[in-house]
Amino acid sequence: MEARKPKQLFIQGAISSSFIGDSIQKHSSRHNIGGHSIFLGQVRADEVDGKAVRAIEYTSYEDMALEKMHEIREAIFSKYDLTCLHVYHSLGAVEVGEICLFVFTSSAHRKAATEACSELVERIKAELPVWGKELFDNETHQWKINK
Repeated sequence: MEARKPKQLFIQGAISSSFIGDSIQKHSSRHNIGGHSIFLGQVRADEVDGKAVRAIEYTSYEDMALEKMHEIREAIFSKYDLTCLHVYHSLGAVEVGEICLFVFTSSAHRKAATEACSELVERIKAELPVWGKELFDNETHQWKINK
């Protein structure tokens, strides 16, 4: 099987709706696709100890993250009958309400796309070396713990 290295994993700042729309549109010429599944992670306006989150600043050890993403991609491709799999994660500050994670899977049939997308998101959250620092409205911060 041919190795499927991620072309791009990280995007500086928020992931724009035009980027997401363009990514979807590019697949309209792929006539072997019958279903797409998309997950969009959005920064929430959480309240922690009486402080409101205004943004999350994402950092990563990029070389390690690309290697881990390659490992995850290969496992997902070998488990599900997919035609495409794309993952984009923000680095830097992303404001409340903005998109920080875009996961996009495609297959001939919807079930493979939806199941793969769900598993992919869970593995990204559990395994990818990306860290989020919650920036509060009072100019303090704390490192985010994924739940």
